[in-house]
Amino acid sequence: MQDLGIRVLFMGNNFIRLLKGLGVALKISLTAVILSVVLGILLGMVMTLKNPVTKCITKIYLESMRIMPQLVLLFLVYFGLTKSFGINLSGEISAVIVFTLWGTAEMGDLVRGALISIPGHQYESGAAIGLTKLQIYRYIIMPQTLQRLTPLAINLTTRMIKTTSLIVLIGVVEVLKVAQQIIEANRYTVPDSALWIYGTIFFLYFIVCWPISTMAGWLEKKWKN
Repeated sequence: MQDLGIRVLFMGNNFIRLLKGLGVALKISLTAVILSVVLGILLGMVMTLKNPVTKCITKIYLESMRIMPQLVLLFLVYFGLTKSFGINLSGEISAVIVFTLWGTAEMGDLVRGALISIPGHQYESGAAIGLTKLQIYRYIIMPQTLQRLTPLAINLTTRMIKTTSLIVLIGVVEVLKVAQQIIEANRYTVPDSALWIYGTIFFLYFIVCWPISTMAGWLEKKWKN
């Protein structure tokens, strides 16, 4: 029975299908991460402004993204926008939108924290040697900010990759959906296939996420020293 369980992975193209499903999850998460980093840097800079209106708007946005579960956001975008505004969104696009909104809020707060942690005398030193505000940000502030943010952004990547497991609930055929299809197709012939299928998914996620997490820890230690 155990042999039959593991054999289900190699029946037909089951293993290839799992890899393709993982590829869908990675494509969505990496697209969202790239957009989140770019938009998050801009949001973080805006959050450091002393304008009370700007602070209020960004605070509401940040807290909304923190409080609202990602699954609820997925349902709101995928089902809510489609019905309310007649917008035809695929599950993958909906997932990218939701994870980008969430990731931008997370990155924006990290950027804000990194910017305000930089000593004020560095701004003053840049101004003293004749640099404009744009040049101060470009040559002094942003290099330090990006150095501090890189490990955090990498950790956000692993969180997004793992959270993509939710998108199966809006019909996206990613690795968990493929796993369900394989298990259902072999329910009676290979009743213990679930153990091997989900065990394989665990190792696939581990193989993807562990090197990323290790790199984040290595960078953090290197730059601290």
